Amino acid sequence: MRIFILALATGGGSGYSPIASGTVGALVGLALWVPLVGLSPLAYVGACAAVIAVGIWAAGRAERILGGHDDGRITIDEVAGMLVSLAWLPARPEVAGVGFLLFRIFDIWKPFPARAAERLPGGLGVMADDLVAGAYANLGGQLVWRLLFAGTGA
Repeated sequence: MRIFILALATGGGSGYSPIASGTVGALVGLALWVPLVGLSPLAYVGACAAVIAVGIWAAGRAERILGGHDDGRITIDEVAGMLVSLAWLPARPEVAGVGFLLFRIFDIWKPFPARAAERLPGGLGVMADDLVAGAYANLGGQLVWRLLFAGTGA
């Protein structure tokens, strides 16, 4: 069970990257987005909810295994945050690129209430700040999409 929990919590092992494990975890989220983007909006939300629920569970258990709150090897939060950042946006490479960059900026910056959210206990605290970052990135992505591309036929 320990291996299963760590496989989930580390985003398929992305958390073991020797550098930028959060960025690698976000790339796993981007790779997961590719097959999910064709789903109906309701099914996409359901898939995101499932990743979030599993992430809360796995991150909470992985904290006990790894011995600390929000251990850097736990990257399921970046996977989920990345999926949130691209929700309801067009399935286009430039949109994915902007969403990825915005997510990483907000994930590192942690604007209110992200920093406060990460203080929540257990797996919820691990996941919450990245979900806030994903929501901010999504809002930014929606704005960029509408300003730069909507109405241009692109």
